[in-house]
Amino acid sequence: MSKWIIIASLFALSVVLIFGIFTIVQLKNAFDKSSVDLVREGDKSELRDEAVILSDDPISILLLGIEDYSSESENSRADTQLLVTLNPSTHEMTMVTIPRDTRVHIENAGDFTGIHKINSAYTYGQITGYGASKLQIETIEKLLNIPIDYFIAVKFDGFRDIVNALDGVDIDVKEAFWEENFYDKTRIDFKKGLTHLNGEEALAFVRMRERPVNSIYSRDERQRQFLEVIITQAVSAKTLFTIGEISDILGDNVQTDFQVKDLYALQKQYVQLNNLSIRTLEIEGSNQYVGKSAFYLPEKNSLEEVSQKLRNILALEEVENFETNAAFVNEGS
Repeated sequence: MSKWIIIASLFALSVVLIFGIFTIVQLKNAFDKSSVDLVREGDKSELRDEAVILSDDPISILLLGIEDYSSESENSRADTQLLVTLNPSTHEMTMVTIPRDTRVHIENAGDFTGIHKINSAYTYGQITGYGASKLQIETIEKLLNIPIDYFIAVKFDGFRDIVNALDGVDIDVKEAFWEENFYDKTRIDFKKGLTHLNGEEALAFVRMRERPVNSIYSRDERQRQFLEVIITQAVSAKTLFTIGEISDILGDNVQTDFQVKDLYALQKQYVQLNNLSIRTLEIEGSNQYVGKSAFYLPEKNSLEEVSQKLRNILALEEVENFETNAAFVNEGS
């Protein structure tokens, strides 16, 4: 073999190693800025006996899409709440959308403690200083009676910018619909078929829930589609060359209790999407007015069924009496 080929190969390897180190440093800096300490004893949910091991144990992750009320307000709300479980033994991902208007008892909210829509927990946790993500996590844990091991909260701006940094996403739109642009309030039309979406269009795609087509092409299904596509793109070689831009976005728009080493463990375990099956569970219920407020009222049997399925996935013991903080109408106003 020519010495020039050897030298060229060594040079190429050095470039890859240097770039890899640079990437790790950038990601670590970004995650240090995004890191949130939930102040949980033993660094685990109170509903866990022991902390999970990412490479061995099934885990749960809460994904939050955060909407700021306005540019003048520091208070925000959790517009999207998506619970994901990952099982390393079965290579299965399960997704459950928590309807944002679910009627629940919210605890540890100071003067706001009481019955509210579940997405209010984030707001009240922020206002009272208890911790926005902490209170949202604990409220969803009590709704489903399962532990939440990790969380990632992404502001709408961060969602848009990450998609744009990846040069958009290609989504197979199953049914045509339209949705309002969150930023300029213009109409975005989604035509049936393979469609390339930029950040603002992708945000509208996953948020839509009030158009008639949602009954046959649900928000859950669209969010699942988006997750599959974004995971594929995020781990592609092309993404490595935008890591600096993505790192800047993460630092400003994302909060999480993941560490870089945790993401590396997840990447090793779940990056092979051809071996990863994805299914969704639905909390059945109905939209109803209670007094002058509109709520999503979950069916108790459905809530218990979803809880039990999740507990089985997470290898938790069965419970004889299902407990939840859902505020059913017969429990008062």
